[in-house]
Amino acid sequence: MTSGTCFTALLVYVDDILVASDSMDSITTIKDCLHDKFKIKDLKTLRYFLGIEVAPSPKVIHIYQRKYALDIVVDSGVLVSKPAKIPMEQNLKFRKDDGMPLTDPSVYRRLIGMLLYLTITPPDISYPIQTLSQFMDKPTTVHLAAAHKFLQYINVAPG
Repeated sequence: MTSGTCFTALLVYVDDILVASDSMDSITTIKDCLHDKFKIKDLKTLRYFLGIEVAPSPKVIHIYQRKYALDIVVDSGVLVSKPAKIPMEQNLKFRKDDGMPLTDPSVYRRLIGMLLYLTITPPDISYPIQTLSQFMDKPTTVHLAAAHKFLQYINVAPG
């Protein structure tokens, strides 16, 4: 929403609302309107939203997904003991028929889905995740092993 020289944006996700503006008066007005209609909890300065950590500094706003990345590692149930320095080996090629089909492909799909959301912040993981996402239809043991190997990198450089 733009009003004169003021820019205000509302980001709504289910029952979470993020209000951003270049005018504190605009933010206060919106909060007051919301408070009149609903029971709201004002968390003040944004620190964490939808798996994204926000660290404002005087000139820049930094965003990270460290906690979300580490949650993926824990959620996967894979013990990551050997760290990886790179997200994926260079020139690594996968085929649809590499390995045995997974008995429960939803495990792979869920993991890749979480990793796709993680690509919001660290640009170095976009290519490996895009590569692994090509096998969501019929993932195999080789594809899942590559995703688990990728978690070794995430554990070292979590976003």
